Amino acid sequence: MSGDQSVHRDEQSALAEFRAGPFGGRAEVRVTPEGIWAVAGLMTGILLSSAAIVWAAKAKRRAR
Repeated sequence: MSGDQSVHRDEQSALAEFRAGPFGGRAEVRVTPEGIWAVAGLMTGILLSSAAIVWAAKAKRRAR
């Protein structure tokens, strides 16, 4: 692995700009394949845990 980690061969980037009247904004993101997998893992964990919470809440309500 090289010492300069800011340059990745497979890095993806996106830029979004908008303007609404006097207001405007700009967003830029850069991500590597490893970063995409990390975000996918986090989202999977969030979705699975929220599904478990909903299931548990419905089970408690059905028991009443």
